[in-house]
Amino acid sequence: MNYTIESREGLKVTVSDLGAEMTGIHLGETEYLWQADPAYWNEHAPVLFPYVGRLTGGKYRIGDREYQMKIHGFASLSTFEAEKRSENCIAFTLKDSPETMQMYPFRFLFRVIYTAEGHTLKIRYEAENPGQTPAEDTPGRSANSQSSGAADGMLYFGIGGHPGLNVPLEDGLSFDDYYLEFGDRCDSERIQFTPACFLAGREEPFALEDGRILRLRHNLFDEDAIVLQNMADSVAIRSDKGRKSVTVRYPGLPYLGIWHMPKTDAPYVAIEPWGSLPSRQDIVEDLRFKPDLLRLGSGDRWHTEWSITVS
Repeated sequence: MNYTIESREGLKVTVSDLGAEMTGIHLGETEYLWQADPAYWNEHAPVLFPYVGRLTGGKYRIGDREYQMKIHGFASLSTFEAEKRSENCIAFTLKDSPETMQMYPFRFLFRVIYTAEGHTLKIRYEAENPGQTPAEDTPGRSANSQSSGAADGMLYFGIGGHPGLNVPLEDGLSFDDYYLEFGDRCDSERIQFTPACFLAGREEPFALEDGRILRLRHNLFDEDAIVLQNMADSVAIRSDKGRKSVTVRYPGLPYLGIWHMPKTDAPYVAIEPWGSLPSRQDIVEDLRFKPDLLRLGSGDRWHTEWSITVS
């Protein structure tokens, strides 16, 4: 089911309860969000939880137990509960279930909140570890056993946004007329990936014009996503030939993916604020020791907020 929220200034945002995924960001006559043309990419803006990117062999470990999970986790394939709806705000909640426990042996509460204010859409992620792991529910299983899945009581998770944004934004312009402009000069680093899109274990300097500008061209993405760290905490899609732009701000998230479908002329670019990274090549990761994952103790809560501003 789709829900629509709207700011007093006319920003309309449509969100589906399937995946808590945005399906439209509309101001005036302009649609800013990619409309999932299957010729290029059949999604709009999936929410990445509880993992970002690929797992080696589609598997991970907790101690000596293995679990299977698809790329980017399961949130995008899950139906969220819509709650706390108002004219300009809606919250979606996903909780653990017998189905999620098969691939992710943790109790959790995950909430995505969308708020339209002015020409800005605020996206807030909240996660909670409600405590009492499945291992604690199982008679005779030691809380110290490595084979007990989530027996240490911690919640380990990755998180990220993946919105596709239309480029060009105006008639008469082309993809190559646009550039990305970071909010501040930065000495960003590109996180290197293997040809199969796993972590290669190294980073390299990523040069920007004047420390801020990346000009768009389709072959930027021939090797898949550009993933940066140590970049500025905002980036805008702009053209000197047009008036419309999109600015994405992500002050609480340390990584940024920039992507469109490789080796195509796809008329969009995905600006992806991430809180964590994919797996290493040929290593089935133990989530307990993956350093970039977020961690919550029993009863702990976490949140971050990022935003999309259109003009």
